[in-house]
Amino acid sequence: MFISKSFIPILKNNPTEAKIKSHQLMLRAGMIRQSSAGIYSWLPLGFKVMKKIEKIVREEQDRIGAQELLMPTIQSSEIWKESGRYDDYGEEMLRIKDRQGREMLYGPTNEELITEIFRSSIKSYKSLPQLLYHIQWKFRDELRPRFGIMRCREFYMKDAYSFDLNDEEAKFSYNKFYLSYLKTFKRLDLSAIPMAADTGPIGGNLSHEFIILAETGESKIFTDKRIFEVNSDGYKIEKKSLEQLRKKFEAYYSVTDEKYNKSEFQKNVAEENRLTTKGIEVGHIFYFGDKYSKSLNATVDLQDGKKDFVRMGSYGIGVSRLVGAIIEAKYNDKDEVMKWPFAVSPYDIAIIPLISKNENSNMERAKNIYNFLKLKNIDVILDDTDENFSSKIKKFNFIGIPYQILIGKKSEGDLLEFKEVGKETQQLSLNQITDLLIKQKNKI
Repeated sequence: MFISKSFIPILKNNPTEAKIKSHQLMLRAGMIRQSSAGIYSWLPLGFKVMKKIEKIVREEQDRIGAQELLMPTIQSSEIWKESGRYDDYGEEMLRIKDRQGREMLYGPTNEELITEIFRSSIKSYKSLPQLLYHIQWKFRDELRPRFGIMRCREFYMKDAYSFDLNDEEAKFSYNKFYLSYLKTFKRLDLSAIPMAADTGPIGGNLSHEFIILAETGESKIFTDKRIFEVNSDGYKIEKKSLEQLRKKFEAYYSVTDEKYNKSEFQKNVAEENRLTTKGIEVGHIFYFGDKYSKSLNATVDLQDGKKDFVRMGSYGIGVSRLVGAIIEAKYNDKDEVMKWPFAVSPYDIAIIPLISKNENSNMERAKNIYNFLKLKNIDVILDDTDENFSSKIKKFNFIGIPYQILIGKKSEGDLLEFKEVGKETQQLSLNQITDLLIKQKNKI
């Protein structure tokens, strides 16, 4: 892509309504545009990042054996009345009527609908377990949407649901998602810590939020800072292995403010290890047993001819929210420098040539490099504008493309000036740069 032909409407100044760095960057870098309060259009740059995040989320769901489906955004009110949540959910639920006067709603979550699908399709215990997920737009009518995509009304979310025969098997499914989430966030270069959390309107008696530290976060957390040293590598999709993983994290006190108990915190965590701070929730998992299966009569036939209610859990990741969370974790607002993790960067590398009115050799060389990288399946953007050199570099530092090739006085002969954002420039050959980028792609 040549930047002159790309749709990246960059703003010079921070919009007055943007109070946190993710909202500022996404507006200024032309990633999103507000359509109405809490509702945004995703422009090409932001959409590319979000779709790459979605791909990683999907791959890790598939890895634990979850199956993807797609449920509608508009749901009938009947199954929500059946579960008892239609009147309980509150004003966040957008209620509408069709032309026949039937009550409908824009789904804020999908426990009811997935349970209805399950109960009409699965009859025998032999078909269990079932792990189902979808990635879809959701709407919650937030009273005060703020902070851009971090607290908005329409958002893109992965939600998954597990159906098991008993509590033991259900906990196994829960732990599968626990590991899956740790792996997902690690691939996104985020240090997300599982913390005991309140179940909220979803219900149930077991829940974990996955939190990344950020001063702009809305979640207050209380934790033993040694939990950040726990390594989740090497664990297998086996009951004992996953139980050991949970125990390793749960050996350290770590809760959100709804679960916080001052005396327990002080008793279980030495003063030098206590950490009280804010964080951003990037994932949330729940186990609620037969709460929905009982109210919606979701049963399976057992071996002895009796019926029993299935045990269920739900598991959410805010795909669109993760775009903002990564920015909050990576953006240096003082120097206006962003560096996207390579796995989700809108482009792998930017080529920035020094262009003068009387000399176009740098531009020709840049085009040749561009074509070479494209043939190697490298996603590259070339700045073919007539801006001055330093302005171009500043622009790409701001947008956050992690690697740059600078075609100027220092790019001579077979060597090119190569720069990774936040590090010193190097003199590398085109083949060396290509090998580096391919190795990075293979790590994703």
